[in-house]
Amino acid sequence: MTNRRDFLKLSALAVAATSGMPGFLARAATQAGGKKTLVVIQLTGGNDGLNTLIPYSNGAYYAARPNIAIPKKDVLTLTGDLGMHPALKPLMGLWDSGDLAWMENVGYPNPNRSHFASMAIWHTADPTQAQAEGWIGRLAEQIGDPFCASNVGGSTPQALRAGDFSLPSIESVDNFQLKLPSGMDTPFQSLLNSPRTGEAAYLTRATRQMLKNTARVQENAKKYKAGATYPQTRFAGQLKETARLIAAGVGQRVLYVSLGGFDTHAGQRAEQDELLSTLAEGLAAFYADLEKQGVAGDVVVMGFSEFGRRVAENGSAGTDHGKGSVMFALGQGVKGGIHGSSPDLEKLSEGDIIYKQDFRGVYAEALTKWLGLNAREILGGTFSGPSWLA
Repeated sequence: MTNRRDFLKLSALAVAATSGMPGFLARAATQAGGKKTLVVIQLTGGNDGLNTLIPYSNGAYYAARPNIAIPKKDVLTLTGDLGMHPALKPLMGLWDSGDLAWMENVGYPNPNRSHFASMAIWHTADPTQAQAEGWIGRLAEQIGDPFCASNVGGSTPQALRAGDFSLPSIESVDNFQLKLPSGMDTPFQSLLNSPRTGEAAYLTRATRQMLKNTARVQENAKKYKAGATYPQTRFAGQLKETARLIAAGVGQRVLYVSLGGFDTHAGQRAEQDELLSTLAEGLAAFYADLEKQGVAGDVVVMGFSEFGRRVAENGSAGTDHGKGSVMFALGQGVKGGIHGSSPDLEKLSEGDIIYKQDFRGVYAEALTKWLGLNAREILGGTFSGPSWLA
C-alpha cells in the first residue's frame, strides 16, 4: 500500500532525478524557439588579441614581434589596416555577410595579469573583486529561474553562480529525462494514478506536467539531425550539443562553452594557430547547423578571453600575460564590422596596450538589446560600449 508520505517521497525523487528540471521543461512546452539565446564562448588562458585581429599596416607590430607576427601575405584582410589570423578563414563567410563583429581594445580598470583574478573579474563583471556571484548567475536571479542558463561541458564556471544556487552544467540533452531507480516505475505510476487532495494534488499535477514536458524535449531532441559536419574536437562536440539544446526548444537564455589552452608563453605560433583553427571550424559548423535548423536568427555568439598578451614577444617565441584584448560576436543579430579604435602600439602601459572599452559595456549591450533585461541591475552600474548589435 502507498500513502501520502510515500507519494511525496517518490515525487521528490522524480524531481531530483531530473536535476530539478520541471520549471525548465515547462518553458520548453510554451517557449519553443520563442526567445533569443546568447551563447558565450570563453577562450581560457589569455588569447593574444594582436595575433587574432592583426594590425598588419602597423610597422610597430612587426618590430615588436620579429618571430611570431603574422606575415602580411597571410593575413585575411578585413580593412585597410586590420585582418584576421589565417586560421580564422572558416569565419570569412560570416564577415562577408555582415554577421561577424570584432570589438577592439576591450578591458577593465586596474588590469590584473593573474589568470585566476582576471577570469574572476570577467565572470563577476566586478573589477574590484568584491562580488562572488557571476553576472549570468545574477541574470538568472533577475529572471527568477535557476535553469535559464547552463554551462555546456564540465564544471560550472563562476559566471554561472548565483547567491543561492549554481546554474547547471550539461553534458548532453539526453540527460533531460526522468530516470527512476530500478523497480520504481510501477509504484510511481500507481501513486500518480491515485486520487489526491491539497498539496499532494498539486504535486501530482506538477509531476504529470514534468513528465509530459520531459517527453516533449526528448522527442524534439531525437528529431535533431545535424545540419553541418562538425570537426572531431571536444569544442565542436560541445557546440553541437549546444545546437541540439537550442533546436530542441529547451528555452534557455544563455549557454556557455569554453575552449582552453591560450596561455602561449612559448612556441605561440603553433599553439595559437591550432586553437584558432579549432575555434573557427567549430563556430562555422555551429552557425551552419543553426541555419539548417531555422534558428540562426534567434542566436548570437559572444566571445572573450580573460586578458590579452604583451605587445612584444618574449625570448621563447611566445608572449606573456597582458591587459586589453579583443572580443568577437557573430550571428544575424550582430552589426558586422570593427567596433572601436585600434590600440596605439607606440603608447603602452608597462608593455601592454591601454584599453579603451570596458567589457561591461559589451555585456550591457547583450543584456539589454538581445536578452531584454535590466543590465544596470545585473552589472551594478551603467556602462556604455560599442553598438555591436543590429
